[in-house]
Amino acid sequence: MSLLERVFNYCEQIISGEIKAGQKHKWAVKRFIEDFNSAQEESCFFYFDENELEDFYWFAREFKHVEGVLAGEPIELVDFQLFLAANIFCFKKKSNGARKIRKVYIQIGRKNAKSQFLAIVSAYVTFFGDEKHRAFIAGWTRDQSSEVYDAVLTGIRSSELLEEKWNQAYGKITIFKNSSVIIPLSKEARKTGDGKNPSVGIVDEYHAHETSEIYDVLASGMVARREPLMFIITTAGFDLNKPCFKEYEYVSKILDPDQPQENDEYFAIICELDKDEEGNLLDDIKDESNWIKANPIVATYDEGLTAIRSELKVALDQPEKMRNFLTKNMNVWIDSRPNGYMKMSKWKTAIIKPKDVLPYPVFLGLDLSSTTDITSIGKVFQLPERKFIIQQHSFMPEDKLNERMKTDNVRFDLWKAQGYITTTPGSVVDYSYVEQHILDMRDQGYNIIEIDYDKWNATHLVQILENHGFTMVEIPQFLRHLSSATKELRSGAYRKEVNHFDDPLLHWALSNAVTKQDAQENIMLDKEKSTERIDPAAAVINAFSRAMAGEQTQDLSAHFLNNWRM
Repeated sequence: MSLLERVFNYCEQIISGEIKAGQKHKWAVKRFIEDFNSAQEESCFFYFDENELEDFYWFAREFKHVEGVLAGEPIELVDFQLFLAANIFCFKKKSNGARKIRKVYIQIGRKNAKSQFLAIVSAYVTFFGDEKHRAFIAGWTRDQSSEVYDAVLTGIRSSELLEEKWNQAYGKITIFKNSSVIIPLSKEARKTGDGKNPSVGIVDEYHAHETSEIYDVLASGMVARREPLMFIITTAGFDLNKPCFKEYEYVSKILDPDQPQENDEYFAIICELDKDEEGNLLDDIKDESNWIKANPIVATYDEGLTAIRSELKVALDQPEKMRNFLTKNMNVWIDSRPNGYMKMSKWKTAIIKPKDVLPYPVFLGLDLSSTTDITSIGKVFQLPERKFIIQQHSFMPEDKLNERMKTDNVRFDLWKAQGYITTTPGSVVDYSYVEQHILDMRDQGYNIIEIDYDKWNATHLVQILENHGFTMVEIPQFLRHLSSATKELRSGAYRKEVNHFDDPLLHWALSNAVTKQDAQENIMLDKEKSTERIDPAAAVINAFSRAMAGEQTQDLSAHFLNNWRM
């Protein structure tokens, strides 16, 4: 069986369930198959280089095991590792032969040979590249950086092929052929200015990084590289405020076929136990057949299973150890709270084909946010029989567009071209564009009932719109006031009584939104806890709070009128 056949056999086993895998692992496999099939098409911008897989495999065999029963034997990549290599190295651009993949995120349980794999990757790129490569192995501390660096040293020292082709001095490995270097890096680099012009950046155990500064130093230095490779490998962690969890959420959206996020240059795989939409574990941690979901290597041999068994016993006997077992062995972000606002699979069921909404009364909601961020108009159209269609339009400073695309990892430029967002000149939102958008709606014949606004930063624009004759209604930003609308918008979408035209910006905002709740179970969107921007969603809820009440008022008036006539 060829190496590529092994990769496809592995994919088939994952999809069929012969090998148990979590949902995100399955999505990664399906994504690979789709990319491979696309690569066979003449019009595709990339192709699949099977020879690269062969080269990587045989290079890995140059590394030898140095401990245990396999000491002295060459490293034999397992099918899971071949799958990783096929994704990372084999898709290449037709325009220049460079790798398609520029970023990699691998989340996997501990002791699944991650240091070994990273050592092979960094050595493969630096030893066989034609240009001078600079590979940086970055942990948060020097000890963490040294772990993978030491694995590289151990590996290349065991290789007869690489003998006398490198040296190690002053804390770095230098390759004679092309003067490439491999250097361990830690947070102290931000003071020394080290880490410049990397071609390979390996961020190890990203969950332990307090900030993204090391990642940012490496990523920003890769601009001039033809085929950079930014590599994150980690287990799950405890702290949802750290940058790793934000990256985890982002790559989860890339993998999810129901999410609008797309990034052809980013390969991601997450090996974890499955959770339901409320964040509760679906998989029994005591069922050993589930362990392979987080441990695609360790759970395939007896010694590995024995080690996990031992860890679980300790965690069951000492509950304070359970958090560590769940994050490190089962690879679950256990501090994730079930407070996501909208089930996006349900939201997709509320999509309808675009229709003319001009005949229907509309409530507009304003969320002005910061002048340097997104400002949004929510639009809620009242239809008969207590049904609604919602839309949004947003505004962003032109000078912030590229910056926001990098920090938020979404295609604001595409959404601008599609008409979902308008950029205003300069570095702050020009509210005259918001004013003009509303005036244009009125001129086009829209029946604007009122404009409902969050008063923060809105005083001046509210006065201007009042002078234009619009009815302005302040929406208090309190739990008890917004709870009913927040709940009803969601349940209405689930019932398909609140519909939309599949606006990707609104989809993104809703997928970012989380809620906060009081003792009476009132809820509202929590801007502080939402990891990305939610302004379009907040604007829609401002409008919906009044559109919903307005519909109720109309029904109540009709009820009394009918009774009076009787």
